[in-house]
Amino acid sequence: MDLFSRSWSALLAAVAGLSDEDFARPSGCAGWLVRDLVCHLVIDAQDVLITLATPTAEAPTRDAVTYWQVVEPPTGEDPLDALIVRLAAAYEQPGLLKFHLDDVGSAAGRAARLADPTGRVGTQGQVLTAGDYLSAYVLEWSLHHLDLIAHLPQAAPPPREGLRHARKLLEGVVGADFPASLSDRDALRIGTGRRAPTPAETTALGPLATRLPFPVG
Repeated sequence: MDLFSRSWSALLAAVAGLSDEDFARPSGCAGWLVRDLVCHLVIDAQDVLITLATPTAEAPTRDAVTYWQVVEPPTGEDPLDALIVRLAAAYEQPGLLKFHLDDVGSAAGRAARLADPTGRVGTQGQVLTAGDYLSAYVLEWSLHHLDLIAHLPQAAPPPREGLRHARKLLEGVVGADFPASLSDRDALRIGTGRRAPTPAETTALGPLATRLPFPVG
């Protein structure tokens, strides 16, 4: 729960520090500008609020690792992806999008801090404890923080402890550990297909290299 708050707060602060020009730069998500990614984060924050407000007495069906599944790499043809691009463009002024994320994102952060980690919540037809749900989202925040700053070298990086936790989650999803020679940042980016490994990294990955990438959703 603490890692959720630290990772989310760091991501919100990174967005708050963007200039208007930064919103038109490419992000680390293929086909998305920074403004598209920030619009996606608004929807993510809404999802957190909805999920935490959806308690259930049913037994958990997923945990922080099994919440995620390896999915097909994005092609840009998904209707929701196209909708996000249109929504982001509709804001016109980056300041409006920044304000909306701060507004909804702050509410999501407060809801997370107030949540009972042992309480059960429902989302996407599955049940998790609130603690596992928020723990799972550290992977989402860490990956999208890396996406946000992919072409913004002056921006602050994600918290190191969040990256470490996100790596462990991804390794749990994959069912294998990435080599220790890879930093947490590189393991996450290479593992999810955000960049290709170098020849040396491919050698270090061994048989795991033939299974790349592992997009999660």
